[in-house]
Amino acid sequence: MELTMKHLKTILMITAVLGLTACQSKVQYSDAREVETVNANFGSTDLQAITDKMVDSMLTFPPVLVLTANNQRPIIFVDTIKNKSSEHIDTESVTDSISNRLLRSGKFRFIDMTRVDSVRKQLDYQNNAGLVDPSTAIKFGQQIGAQYMLYGNLSSIVKQGDRTKDVYYKMTMRLMDLRTGLIEWSDEKEIRKTKSKSFLGL
Repeated sequence: MELTMKHLKTILMITAVLGLTACQSKVQYSDAREVETVNANFGSTDLQAITDKMVDSMLTFPPVLVLTANNQRPIIFVDTIKNKSSEHIDTESVTDSISNRLLRSGKFRFIDMTRVDSVRKQLDYQNNAGLVDPSTAIKFGQQIGAQYMLYGNLSSIVKQGDRTKDVYYKMTMRLMDLRTGLIEWSDEKEIRKTKSKSFLGL
């Protein structure tokens, strides 16, 4: 049976539609704690591993246990983690995750230094704009100062051969007593990731 031009066009249209349908992307929810291995770059699994290690280490370190005994809840400010790696890494997200875990432990109180300018503007408005009842305005100089500073660095070493890429990450954090300058706690987390290419180069 000979195919007419009309039949041929119909077959081509059906094939094209089926091809487009097969190529459509699919979105689905996954476990946020599931190991992510899309590539060798810094990812969610690395962030979670660093957060778990640093928080658990700090909360169980004997001198820190003394600092937080009897519900003392020391006041901390967290300096944004410095990115010394070869990648563009959202270290603010790492900082936030560690801060949240420590705050939710109930052992510490935090001062958010990223909002100092906003707080200053609000206090200036309350005290100087002439629009706020003076009896309800919060006066300058009443905030409580931090006792400790938590800070850290994230660095990396990348080595690449013909078929293998090796990425080494190291996260270092310290807790400093602002009055004495003494380091009360320090720890590091190391992560190594290796990506191998197949013989097809994929």
